[in-house]
Amino acid sequence: MNSKFLLVLLVIGLMPLIFETSYAQITAGGFGQSPFERDYGDIKFLNAYFGTLNNKIEVEAGDSNVPFTVVFANVGTQDITGIRGQLSLPFGFSASDGPGSIIRADSDSNSLAGENFHLTFYVNIDKNTKIQQYPGSVKVDYSRLRESGVRTSFADFDFKVTGDSVINVRAQQPFLTSLRSNNVVIEIINDGTAPMSGVDITASNTQTELASTSSSTTNIENVVILESSWNVGNIAPKSSRLLTATVYVPESLKGDTLRIPLSISYYNAHGDQEVVSKIVDFYIKGLIDLSVFNVEVIELSGTQMVVGEIINEGNEDGLFGFVSLEPRGDSNIKPNTQFIDEIEVDAPVPFNIPIEFDGQPKYGEHDITITVRYKDSIRDEIFLTQNATIFVKEPSKNDENAFDPVMIIIPIILVIGFAVYIIRRRKKTTIEAN
Repeated sequence: MNSKFLLVLLVIGLMPLIFETSYAQITAGGFGQSPFERDYGDIKFLNAYFGTLNNKIEVEAGDSNVPFTVVFANVGTQDITGIRGQLSLPFGFSASDGPGSIIRADSDSNSLAGENFHLTFYVNIDKNTKIQQYPGSVKVDYSRLRESGVRTSFADFDFKVTGDSVINVRAQQPFLTSLRSNNVVIEIINDGTAPMSGVDITASNTQTELASTSSSTTNIENVVILESSWNVGNIAPKSSRLLTATVYVPESLKGDTLRIPLSISYYNAHGDQEVVSKIVDFYIKGLIDLSVFNVEVIELSGTQMVVGEIINEGNEDGLFGFVSLEPRGDSNIKPNTQFIDEIEVDAPVPFNIPIEFDGQPKYGEHDITITVRYKDSIRDEIFLTQNATIFVKEPSKNDENAFDPVMIIIPIILVIGFAVYIIRRRKKTTIEAN
């Protein structure tokens, strides 16, 4: 009798606990008073981030109508339906419908027991929002299949405004020269506000790559690139990294634009790998390869002159050419310049510059510098300098005081001619008198 009485009292004492637990499941969806208090329920929070279910995206201050996805798991034993969510974010975030609107989302389908489901909200980010981590909370209303009434779940979480990485590429020197190996420097720039990690770069459509493909999208297969892949590491926001390559360009590409496609892979602020394609362009100039030779002194019409020749062994003419003579060391030869116009390919161009002295002439050896100044096809001015030693002869004094037979012959001829004239005239007069 006493044991039955004690059993009844025990059952009566446990009934409030049973009803309280049941009520908590219905009102809080198994989370109790806090999302960190885990009771038996139907919904478990998994993740929250900017983007859609299968595509996280980078965002920054000022972005509008940005998708924000919250992922849950249906850990209950029954399917749920009628899933609706309401999002609460801190100051600086608002509904895409406008300030003051509630951030809502609906699920398009039911959630099977043991499966995941998600809610995607759309929000605006204020332009003054900082790149950092923020707290948020979400409320989910749902119903079990074949059950009347609505259950509610709450979850607190943290999310991050990541910033946005923006990749640009450019050549530090956008001109290449044909018939030469060119040292190319390409700058990889992160113009965004989010860091880029593990950056790897590959040049596409190279000769090696085309060996296993059937077509090309650029003319890069016509050149030789000694390097085709680079690991540049991390690139912080508003900074850049450099990569270098050696490119040989054949003569046939002179005047063309070389397009080098780059495949850039990196990890974004979410830790997801992304691959983007960029093209860096180069203009291919012709080669102007000048040499100065046969520099010496000759005398023309009593004036000593520095003469020489310029040969162009490239594949493009030099334009607007000038040759300058300048003294070196203790030489007192006056600087002088001669215009020679175009310097054609494989055709020696002669120059001759008169020698003038600054002060008293100094004869003998003189150290001089010959400078050839010209422009290429893009009108860049180029200078070629060459040092030389010349010998200036002193005029011979014997030559200055030498007897000139012409000075004697001419008067003699004049005298003989005058005498002949007189004799003939006298004979004519005598004949007329007789």
